[in-house]
Amino acid sequence: MNVENRRRLRVGVDTGGTFTDFVILDESSGEIDVFKVPSTRSNQSDAIVSGLANYLAGIDELADAVVFFCHGTTVGTNAILEGSGARTGLVITDGFRGVYEVGEQARGQGSVIYDLFFEKPRQLVSPRYTEEVLERITATGEELIALDEDSAKRAIEHLVRHGAESVAVALLFSFKNPQHEQRIKEIFSELAPWIDVSVSSDIAPEIREYYRMSTTVVNAYLNPLLSRYINRLDVKLREIGVTSDQRYIIRSNGGVASFSSAAARSVQTILSGPAAGVVTAQHVAALGGIENLVTFDMGGTSTDVALIRQGEPVRRMGGKVHSLDVLVPMLDIHTVAAGGGTIAWVDDMGVLQVGPRSAGSEPGPACYGRGGVEPTVTDANLVLGVLSGSHPLAGGALKLDLELAKNSILEKVASPLGISVLEAARGIIEIVNVKMQEAIKVVSSNRGYDLRDFYLFAFGGAGPLHGCQIAEEMGMKGVIIPPYPGVTSALGLLLSDIRHDFVHSDLVDLSTLAPSGMKSIFDSLKSKGTELLQSEGFNMGQCHFELAMDLRYGGQGYELTVGLPELPVTSDDLASLRTRFDQAHLQYTGHFAPDEKVEVVNYRLAAIASVPSAPISVSVSQSGMVDQAEIGRAEIYVGRKWENVPVYQRSRLPVNGRIEGPALILQNDSTTYLTSGQTAVMNDRGYLILEMSH
Repeated sequence: MNVENRRRLRVGVDTGGTFTDFVILDESSGEIDVFKVPSTRSNQSDAIVSGLANYLAGIDELADAVVFFCHGTTVGTNAILEGSGARTGLVITDGFRGVYEVGEQARGQGSVIYDLFFEKPRQLVSPRYTEEVLERITATGEELIALDEDSAKRAIEHLVRHGAESVAVALLFSFKNPQHEQRIKEIFSELAPWIDVSVSSDIAPEIREYYRMSTTVVNAYLNPLLSRYINRLDVKLREIGVTSDQRYIIRSNGGVASFSSAAARSVQTILSGPAAGVVTAQHVAALGGIENLVTFDMGGTSTDVALIRQGEPVRRMGGKVHSLDVLVPMLDIHTVAAGGGTIAWVDDMGVLQVGPRSAGSEPGPACYGRGGVEPTVTDANLVLGVLSGSHPLAGGALKLDLELAKNSILEKVASPLGISVLEAARGIIEIVNVKMQEAIKVVSSNRGYDLRDFYLFAFGGAGPLHGCQIAEEMGMKGVIIPPYPGVTSALGLLLSDIRHDFVHSDLVDLSTLAPSGMKSIFDSLKSKGTELLQSEGFNMGQCHFELAMDLRYGGQGYELTVGLPELPVTSDDLASLRTRFDQAHLQYTGHFAPDEKVEVVNYRLAAIASVPSAPISVSVSQSGMVDQAEIGRAEIYVGRKWENVPVYQRSRLPVNGRIEGPALILQNDSTTYLTSGQTAVMNDRGYLILEMSH
């Protein structure tokens, strides 16, 4: 092939529990190819490399045409859920052994408060692997007791004897003075260089010792696993000829980081995959002039939801992820175990349950014909007719077997409950829909947002199949379905900027804060961000910075993050900051206290380098009739009766083509199910916009 005519390809790969999704952009032509391959549970990189190699062979292109590679991974999430992380040790300040064990002393919210059999989640570090060292830094950062290096060496020797693979070092007030932590890290490198060491002053340098400690422990627990995975992926990509230096992993904050940065701070990748879909939704909202969206990403094993308000995704600076406390900036994504592969079962009390277990891709739902015998959400949809054996999934790679689906539901659900297969299937769908509605409420109405002001952005392989009904029942404004629902998260990988977050903790009364002091702190953070981005090869013309502060009323145990459009330089600017904090507190809690003092807790800065964006629209026929897109009819079970509905091929729909529900709209990577009374309109960018009947 002529070198001058060689393509420049940008590759986004999102790995889920069932499928690995690819989006490949040709930079010169703007054309996008999308496809899926089954995920390889034993090692995600196998499906990635083989899928990419097969694609390149199919277009007769060499792998060095790949100039950009970005990956959304569930390695960290799976390790936490499966308990497969590294054998982890913990080094703490003498006398504070119990901090990690005691934790926050909270049992959570909801029914768990009344659970007489409640058990705290398993800790990642046992007391046996917890070591104390003699040292002490004060709350102001002064050295009260010098580091006793002999005690540090004894701690390291003990951890080595017990086979620790990775160690978290979290000393008291290290965010004010990291010298003792950094010295312990040096001693580890001298005595046990094979042990991966995470220090809290690098991972989460901010106030609150337990949360800082917990975050560092999670990082240590995941680092060896993620590092091995990324290294193996890196080697395999180079073996097939992908040599570009632009190789990234998306983080929980919606930004991407280089392979090496991601491997060193694995705790920041826990929400790697779901974050990419939110990035896509944000770009869609900006292009379409739609400010308020709830993202609804329903895949094979779970559903992820997030909220975009006034064009910006809601972020949080920490919280619980899979029952673990972490202090890292992240998109506010809530996940529920509800996907196409979620298993339905009858418990010992004779009650139908759906989830949390999933059939995954191996063996998958019963209807896949791969040896699965447990009924899943996909099997229920097939029985109800909204999926069809004559229309395979994953671009034709998966043909569904109706009889296998019926038999699994009959044996595992219908017979134990004494109901018909149809009623059992309908019950499965209703239960899983309610679970997903509750997830949407967590990020919206439970936080003071009115869902009547929001569109549902439905994607993932199963999102459009369930999203229209869910949005109708929740009274939402409408539904937006992107051109490639099944690979929308992978598309987000080609839209995400490089993002590094920095924090500085300094507890002070806002009314006494001098603008010059604030500027000095932000300038220091900006200098760190600039240095890091430049070390990664970005010039300052590609970079920008986002500023924010964590504020709270005096005496509160939590704070809210308030963004700063620009650095305040006058007392009037600080007064405006105070007003916006009061408004944010009213939004989140329903009340505010304008006469109470406000404290600054943290200064935050995000250093961002922009990458060229991929197109997120497709060409749509400007002429033609909707009737020409109809490819047949289908019998679907609506309510308690069968109904004959039209089936449309999405790729044939013209601009402004309108479809009245009930109807099915098919495409390679997803199926859209319009319920009765809904209308779908194809816009000029290839997005289906659904209007509600209410």
